[in-house]
Amino acid sequence: MNNVPLLDLAAQYRPLRDEILAAVTRVCDSQRFIMGAEVEALERELAVYLDVREAIGVSSGTDALLAALMALGIGPGDEVVTSTYSFFATAGCISRLGATPVLVDVDPLTCNLDPDAVRAAITPRTRAIMPVHLYGLCADMDPILACAAESGVAVVEDACQAIGATYRGRQAGSMGTVGCFSFFPSKNLGAFGDGGLVTTNDAALAREIRLLRNHGAEPKYFHKRIGGNFRLDALQAAVLRVKLPHLAGWTDRRRDNATRYGALFGSAGLAGRVALPVEPAGRRHIFNQYIVRVPDRDRVRALLAEDGIGTEIYYPVPFHLQECFAPLGHARGDFPEAEAAADSTLALPIYAELSAGQQASVVSALGRALGA
Repeated sequence: MNNVPLLDLAAQYRPLRDEILAAVTRVCDSQRFIMGAEVEALERELAVYLDVREAIGVSSGTDALLAALMALGIGPGDEVVTSTYSFFATAGCISRLGATPVLVDVDPLTCNLDPDAVRAAITPRTRAIMPVHLYGLCADMDPILACAAESGVAVVEDACQAIGATYRGRQAGSMGTVGCFSFFPSKNLGAFGDGGLVTTNDAALAREIRLLRNHGAEPKYFHKRIGGNFRLDALQAAVLRVKLPHLAGWTDRRRDNATRYGALFGSAGLAGRVALPVEPAGRRHIFNQYIVRVPDRDRVRALLAEDGIGTEIYYPVPFHLQECFAPLGHARGDFPEAEAAADSTLALPIYAELSAGQQASVVSALGRALGA
């Protein structure tokens, strides 16, 4: 049995070990652990990478979404239109502020939210649209941005899985009113713990987010707003600064791996039985996850586990079927494309250090699981 993990962070760490330990030592020697020069330097470097005016380091991707919505004044009585199919924080942060997540179905090919469904969901109470760039592929942003402009509402890009993805030459997180990123360790650019980023081209909004991330205090102990503790640790910033110069290369290797998967599935005669991820024209997928769709997914996943192949399900239960969102009044069948995705999608290993031999093992095992 040839074990292939879903993700191998140790393989990424080994060649960077000395540089990362030096960066951590630099922070320890400074004894500046909260905010400070490391965070400020990372913010400048990420603003350049993402082609935005302002980049604000925060404590997690979840807190990036929360701080962005708070800065926009989203609260009770407001509605935010978003996908029913994403990581929980997308809808959870809306509800935490007392606003209502207005859920819409997804495109069956990309699993990103359907722009036509977004337009149909706009009401006089809508304050924002939150597209999710799921799996590392940008949502179809032009019709979403057009709908927002016509309706006079903000666009909050949930780009937590999509750093470096592009849409018609524009970076994820640079197109809407505000963008939100996660540096959870499994992300393409991952910290050694939690971390996040908010991006915007609006200087006034950036000032508000910086205020909110530190309990709304300016100066210290004088609180202009009720914010939170959304600060990014200097240790995480130092690690991310070491990794950032490697991100483009890691993304290229993930994309190469995705291309190789396509060839391997084709050679194995599985192209008709396994639905592979798509990359629509004008979009650059960064493959934070490599998602296929297979029949009898749960049985297939169990057989892959027996063969030593790591997989994951992103995500098994759409928001409209989650117990905590029962008050929204939805039922099974309301969003059929999201439900179909939840029942059939499976993430395969795609990390940059994955070898061609490991990929061949994944495809062979999947073929056996499907009875090919």
